Amino acid sequence: MDRALFAAASGMVAQQRNLDTIADNLANAGVVGFKGSEQRFAELVAPGRGGLGTIALGTHLLFAQGKLARSAGPFDLAIEGPGFFAVRDERGRRFYTRDGEFSRAADGTLRNSHDLRLEGVTIPRDALTATVAPDGSVRATFANAQARTIGRIRLAEFASPEHLRAVDGAMFEATPASGAARTVLPGADDGPKVRFGVLEESNVTIIEAMMQILNAQRAYEANAKGVQAADEMLRIANNLQRG
Repeated sequence: MDRALFAAASGMVAQQRNLDTIADNLANAGVVGFKGSEQRFAELVAPGRGGLGTIALGTHLLFAQGKLARSAGPFDLAIEGPGFFAVRDERGRRFYTRDGEFSRAADGTLRNSHDLRLEGVTIPRDALTATVAPDGSVRATFANAQARTIGRIRLAEFASPEHLRAVDGAMFEATPASGAARTVLPGADDGPKVRFGVLEESNVTIIEAMMQILNAQRAYEANAKGVQAADEMLRIANNLQRG
C-alpha cells in the first residue's frame, strides 16, 4: 500500500510539472520565435519489484517551425528551416534566437528588444533602405539610386538543439549537450533561408495546449484518487492491527 501511495503521489507531481510547462507555453504563445517545450517522464522501477511510480526527466524543447507571417517592421527577419540568428550583448556573450524582430540602432547595428546585436551586418548611416535576400545577403540603397551589398547574415546550427538552455523567451544559450554552434550560410536548395519582412510566430498552438491541459488535469485527478484510496487502505490496515 505504501508502494501504491508513492506511485499515485509521484504521478500527481509529474502532472503538476506537466501543467506548469504547458502554462508557460501558453503564456509565451504570442512571443515571436518562441519554442514550446514538453515534460519528459519515465517509469521508476526497482529491481525485482516492478514499477514504483514516475520520475521526471526534465523539459524537452520542441523546435518545430512556427508560422511565417508578414510584418510591418523595416528590418524584420525570419528563418525558414533550421538554424538560429546569432546575437551578442555588450560584453560579447553570444546567444541564439529565432526572433527576427530587429531595429536599426544609432550605430547602424541591428538589435532586438533585448538590445542584442545581430552578427554579420551594419547599416551605413547614409543608407536609405536595406533588404535581405534568402541567402542572407544584405543590400542597401543610397542616394542617386546606388545600391550595393553591405554584409551577409550567417546562421548557427547545433547537433542537438533540444539541449540548448532557454534564457528568456525566445533566447537560448549553447550547452555541452547541445554541442558548439556551427556557422551555416543560408540560401542553399536543401538548407535554411532568410525571409525579409516576415516574422516567425510561436510554435505553440493555443487549442492544442488547452487540450493538453485538460488531459493533464484528468491524469492529476486520477492520481489524486489513487492517493486517497491508498491512504484509506492504510487507515483500515492500521485499525485492523490495533484491533
